[in-house]
Amino acid sequence: MEQNGVENDVQQIKILAAVNDEHEGVIVELKDPMNPHVFASMLKASILHWTKQGKRGIWIKVPIELVHLVEASVKEGFWYHHAEPKYLMLAYWIPEGTHTLPANASHRVGIGAFVMNEKREVLVVQEKSGIFRGSGVWKFPTGVVDEGEDLCAAAVREVKEETNIDAKFVEVLAFRQSHKAFFEKSDLFFLCLLQPMSFDIQKQESEIEAAQWTPLEEYVAQPFVQKNELLKQIVDICLTTINKKYSGFSAVPISSNPWEENNYLYFNRDYQKKQ
Repeated sequence: MEQNGVENDVQQIKILAAVNDEHEGVIVELKDPMNPHVFASMLKASILHWTKQGKRGIWIKVPIELVHLVEASVKEGFWYHHAEPKYLMLAYWIPEGTHTLPANASHRVGIGAFVMNEKREVLVVQEKSGIFRGSGVWKFPTGVVDEGEDLCAAAVREVKEETNIDAKFVEVLAFRQSHKAFFEKSDLFFLCLLQPMSFDIQKQESEIEAAQWTPLEEYVAQPFVQKNELLKQIVDICLTTINKKYSGFSAVPISSNPWEENNYLYFNRDYQKKQ
């Protein structure tokens, strides 16, 4: 009788607005201001309602201005899934046993740009911050790919931002995966070949200490490069490429559906010549 009484009370409480996801779950996107006690009651009623419906996962998107509702959610068994500048995503699993909700994004994606002019000079920079600050080490322009940005576009953008050099993406030469990097996430780093379309350098004042065209041999001769196995391998790949003995992966626009924007498939075009 007592359980039925609780359920009857719950049924009198308004259910949180939600939309179904594609995996037998629901997504709640909080928008309106709400008293924490009222929210807690609505959340209890909603969980019972969705459990009866056979739902599995529950997602609650909490905007930063409603962060005071997080405590009530956690007390009901929700956990932090991921956070962005303007919201926090919470998750809850209804069935017994281990949940099968997808984990948060586990990788960060970065690029390095190999840009060489007709004089066999490479575009290099010295950074104002990070591990190379004050070291005097000259390095290729590097950066992180933005959300929703293609690799090829990121490489062009980073070169432009750091040096004001306009460049054309040619191909991905190689990539490296590492772990326990930024905030313990894994890291994917793509080495990209770019063709310069302009040559007058103007360094980025906020992040770059210096930028210049340097003879490739001088870049290679740096003690830091000579002692670093990864950089030595990268240099070897770059040299083999400019000597026309190696080809990387071109960015080929491709779309699965006519109404979608183009994505890029990266592959070595030489295979098409052999067909």
